Formats: sequence, structure tokens, C-alpha cells
Amino acid sequence: MNADTAATPDARTEPTGRVWLITGASSGFGRSIAAAALAAGDTVVATARRPEALDDLIAAHPDRAVALQLDVTDQARIAAVVADTALWYGRIDVLVNNAGLGLVGAVEETTDRELRDLMDLHFFGPAALVRAALPHMRRQGSGAIVQMSSMGGRLSFPGVGAYSATKFALEGLSEALAAEVAPHGIKVLIVEPGSFRTGFAGGGALRQTAAIPAYEELVGPVRTSLPGSDGKQEGDPDKAAAAILAALAAERTPMRLPLGNDATDAVFAALDTARAETVAWEKVSRSTGFDD
Repeated sequence: MNADTAATPDARTEPTGRVWLITGASSGFGRSIAAAALAAGDTVVATARRPEALDDLIAAHPDRAVALQLDVTDQARIAAVVADTALWYGRIDVLVNNAGLGLVGAVEETTDRELRDLMDLHFFGPAALVRAALPHMRRQGSGAIVQMSSMGGRLSFPGVGAYSATKFALEGLSEALAAEVAPHGIKVLIVEPGSFRTGFAGGGALRQTAAIPAYEELVGPVRTSLPGSDGKQEGDPDKAAAAILAALAAERTPMRLPLGNDATDAVFAALDTARAETVAWEKVSRSTGFDD
């Protein structure tokens, strides 16, 4: 079956439950979120660069699931997918920006091309999807945008500077977005997972820069430990999906939702460190105004 044609509605279809548009749905968090939404009785437009990887999910829910090809760095394709979803179902209730890749390397080791490509995938693509979906959500007076960030979107460490930069950018955009769209009845949820068994650390989802010997002591362990963790992570992506659905259903959806013991501990530690440093330098920080 060609998931981009045979599974698509021929005309306007009355959707069952909420209508979800999910990127990077062929595996990991995207697939788990799609499965959870379908289990809840909702309708899902699941997108991936290789939509045939979703054939089994579509076959299990032929009346409520559609698979579409989407590379989120393709701006024209983004517009077409969002327009088709709104045309078929008349609404978009939840947009999940999930597509992504990992990159390991020190900042000096990261080329401009590698950084720009990652920013296209993690920042400009999601921003374009948000812009395309928002007119439909504002017209409805409701909706939710789920931005799949990372604990690396709240803090960073050697070897993941480029990856964190893209997630920091996404979180900054999303924080402003949340305030802008709240009056229109639209929620924004930033999800910050730690280590989960999603396949992110293995296969083609994790890339590495060329190495410079000067950074071997700090970055070398990350180059080996991250791929080595594949399949051994504590986090269960299906439980993460359930947590995301619960957060969206809450009367007060949090702006940020760390997921996993490692992410929760790391966020608390980063917040404590940031507060202690700000307090230590508060006098200097407040001393920079004119005296008059």
C-alpha cells in the first residue's frame, strides 16, 4: 500500500475524536504518541520521511489513521500536509513536532553545515509547521502544540552543544508562543525527555562530527556512551506518550514537562545551580544602573 495515496480520504471526512498531526511518527516518541492517540479513539495523520514504516499502524486503524510523507525541512511539503489535513478533517486539534536527529561533537568540531542542517530540522521546520497550523487552530478557538524538546533544551554539557542549541531555540520560541496563543484557547506543551528506548541513540538517528584530539577527554566518552546506551535506557516511550496525553488533558497543562528520572534530576540540579549563581552575583547584577 502506498501510505501517501491509498490511505488518504477522498473528500471531507468527519473525524473521530481529536485530529492529531504528528511528525517523525515512524518510530520512537512519534510512533508511541500516534498509538496512544489512536487507542484514545482519536484520528491521526502520522508523517515520516518513509511513511511505509507506518503501514502496520495504518492497517490496524484504517478509518482513523493516515500516513503521509514529510521531511520537515521541506517548507512547501509542510504547507501541503497541513492544508490536506485541514481539508480532509476540517480541523487540526493537536500538532506534535517530534521529528529529529542527534549530533555528537564539540562546538569547534561542528561545521556550519552540520549546525544549519540540525537547526533546519529542530527549529525552522517546527516553526513552519506551527505557522501553518495556527490559522486553523485560531479559527477553531482551540488546539494544542506539543514541542518535543529534550532535557538538552534546558541544560547542556560537552559534546551536545549543537543539539542543545537547536532545542534551546525551540524552547525560547515556544515560551513566547504559549503566551501569544493562550488567548485563542491554544495550549503549548514543551516536552523534555531524558534517555528513552526510542532508537535515538542507535542507527541513523545519531550522527557524529569529525573529531579533534584536543576534545577527546571530554567528548570521547559521549561518542561511545551514547550509542552504547541504545536499548538499555530506563525510559519507556509508551509511558512518555501516556504522560503527554495526561498533561494535555489537564486543566492546567504545564508549559514544560521533563520526562524520566534523569531529566527530572538534571532539571532540578540546573535550576538550583542557576539560582545559587544568580544570588551570588546579585549585588553585581544590580549595580549596573545610573546613580542619579
